Amino acid sequence: MVSKLSVKRGIQKRLNVFEEELEALVQEAISSKGAPAMDLARDVLLAGGKRLRPLLAILTYEATGGRDIHEVMDLALSSELIHTATLIHDDIYDQARFRRGRPTIHSSHGLAHAIIAGDYLFALGFSKGGRYDLDVVDMIASSCTNIARGELQQFNHIGDLTTTPEDYYSIIDGKTVGPFATGTASAALVAGASKEVSEMMYDFGTEFGRAFQLVDDLLDLTGDPEMGKPRGTDVHEGKMTLPLIHALTILHGSEREHLADVLNNFSDDRWNELTSLLELSGSFSYTRQLIQNHVDRALEILSKLPPSNAKDLISEVALISRNRRV
Repeated sequence: MVSKLSVKRGIQKRLNVFEEELEALVQEAISSKGAPAMDLARDVLLAGGKRLRPLLAILTYEATGGRDIHEVMDLALSSELIHTATLIHDDIYDQARFRRGRPTIHSSHGLAHAIIAGDYLFALGFSKGGRYDLDVVDMIASSCTNIARGELQQFNHIGDLTTTPEDYYSIIDGKTVGPFATGTASAALVAGASKEVSEMMYDFGTEFGRAFQLVDDLLDLTGDPEMGKPRGTDVHEGKMTLPLIHALTILHGSEREHLADVLNNFSDDRWNELTSLLELSGSFSYTRQLIQNHVDRALEILSKLPPSNAKDLISEVALISRNRRV
């Protein structure tokens, strides 16, 4: 049994190394020809965040046989740079005013500057990932392609009350899940693991990423301002998350018509109506069970790795992610 203190120290140790590398990258960029673009992006890049993608890349590298985490650091940096690029662009789509407690780039510097900053981080992230073997580069390229596909598919389903669970999983597998799966699979290859182990860690990243997104779906409906996740962002934007899709599938007759009216004409004063209908359909408990199922499958995959401190830490990260205040 791993103690909470040792878990915290083990995770923080890796994150400290990553943050040092990230800050060094920023300083190097600021003193280069990329200075104007990095000046735009540095605040959101250094403003914190969960850093789950680089953390899982580092821990997977160690758990699959890697010995020097600096060998995987460019991959970890690539994952965070590309992720931050998507956040900058997401903020534009969503017209968000704040990100990680700071004004979004488009709200403080304008739309054009935000697009450029996001494009810059994409290019920088891909250049970091491009330092590895072709199989890793191909996975990163495929992941970026699927992010774009997922975004476009989500746009097509805004406000679409006929969205199916299959549509939902296709969207999140592109936007959220793929980068997790690519990061863990690539990290195993960087560690010198076999293709079989890399594929196994891809499956782990898939299960982890799906659980992570489902937790986000619940947080949108049960929002806690202290976590930086205000309630109802997705609902206001018309995004079809799984609890809503499930409720629309389960409810019938006047109850479904009521839910459709709430979603089509949503405002903050209709929260009680929405949550009552989601409770009636069992959609909260259904989503929590799905989260547990994905986490259980992720942990089952991890159990196939040989014992190590890094393996234990990955398991704990999965459990911590599951238990974010849902």
